Amino acid sequence: MGKPTGFMEFNRQERSYAPVADRVNHYREFVIPLSGQALQQQGGRCMECGIPFCHQGCPVNNIIPDWNDLVYRNEWRQAIEVLHSTNNFPEFTGRICPAPCQEACTLNLQDQSVTIKTIECAIIERAWQEGWIVPEIAARKTGKKVAIVGSGPAGLAAAQQLARAGHRVTVFEKANRIGGLLRYGIPDFKLEKQVIDRRLAQMHAEGVEFHTNSHVGVAIPTERLLKEYDALLLCGGSEQPRDLAIPGRELRGIHFAMEFLTSNSHRVQGDPIPEEQFISAEGKHVVVIGGGDTGSDCIGTSNRHRALSVTQLEIMPRPPEREDKALIWPYWPNKLRTSSSHEEGCERLFSVATKAFVSSGESGQVSGVRCIQLDWSSGKPEEVPGSEFELKADLVTLAMGFVHPVHEGMLQQLAVELDARGNVKGAIEGEQAYRTSIDKVFAAGDMRRGQSLVVWAIREGRQCARAVDAFLMGESALPE
Repeated sequence: MGKPTGFMEFNRQERSYAPVADRVNHYREFVIPLSGQALQQQGGRCMECGIPFCHQGCPVNNIIPDWNDLVYRNEWRQAIEVLHSTNNFPEFTGRICPAPCQEACTLNLQDQSVTIKTIECAIIERAWQEGWIVPEIAARKTGKKVAIVGSGPAGLAAAQQLARAGHRVTVFEKANRIGGLLRYGIPDFKLEKQVIDRRLAQMHAEGVEFHTNSHVGVAIPTERLLKEYDALLLCGGSEQPRDLAIPGRELRGIHFAMEFLTSNSHRVQGDPIPEEQFISAEGKHVVVIGGGDTGSDCIGTSNRHRALSVTQLEIMPRPPEREDKALIWPYWPNKLRTSSSHEEGCERLFSVATKAFVSSGESGQVSGVRCIQLDWSSGKPEEVPGSEFELKADLVTLAMGFVHPVHEGMLQQLAVELDARGNVKGAIEGEQAYRTSIDKVFAAGDMRRGQSLVVWAIREGRQCARAVDAFLMGESALPE
């Protein structure tokens, strides 16, 4: 694929970023794309490796070598057709997916993987610019009605696939805009929301109905959906955050990460947020507890608020700068990852446990975080005697992940069976794929598999759509 000797002739090139001093002054995307010629060369680096391990790394089964080759040959129209054959929303994955495909690339054995994510994003943006993306309206309608709860990537992928199969699809979203965590959980500087809106316009033209401010299980009884629709698909995500039950947790200024990020996203997108409800990091010492992507988003947002300082705490040891390729490849490696938000300003502390939140005086406002260093040499965390320390903290965000979907409301009303981790139970293959314990009710995405990546959500939405289509029609021509 690509140019047979391309990986030897062309150096790896990746997209660059606008300078930190510029980008922290706004919430727009700041990635600088490669030129057309550079993209062709990068596509030409895709080597004919016999077994494309990038396929193994990609949850949505992207046919990566094929569209790399098409970009190298300047056949962009065919490239978007191949890309869309497996992925409804490459504009999302091309921006916020961590790209496990690149870790699995054969060239990554020498830290020179093909810039798959960059090429993917370039293909979809070229397609939008050229007007190649148009509504794909079903030739015939089935008369079947499907309700989808949740408008994140899983719900949107399922909705588009089912609408193209001819079903009447209605998406219910509890927030005031469509998009789920894509809309309010991912900061605009990583994913500008017009990227979502243009895709929603296509889906609306394809017949998908969107209902916002529609909280199923609260404002809308689940019984109503079960009566009015032929199938119900649960794509509400995994929204129950992991808490930190330590002394001082009740103090003001301690928030779950999504509270902080959502508050900011609403304001950036023009929603009226009263000053007393807005969570601001301006002029504050910020401590972010949790070392993942959500914590990184809190860092980038805090820097744009003009925080005095930002410190990120991670309970696990500092990962190695570089993984042992012979031991790990082509699987996802544990190594130090530095995001664009980290580069904007942040102190990162590893092997640290948070012992208590403290307040000065009787204000009830957090003023510090009491911590202790951990020793992981035995394989389990052990507190290091005499290593206690305290950090200034006017604002603390808890970014420690999510434990399972919210059970109150919809899931309790349905009395749907849960798995051992508290997720909605549903098989992943076979005749019962994605079905729950309730007749004609399906589940997909984080609500079924637990907190995961956007690319997994899209895959689950697509596969669940096929399962729903087969359930309604006896068979399905939708792709797996």
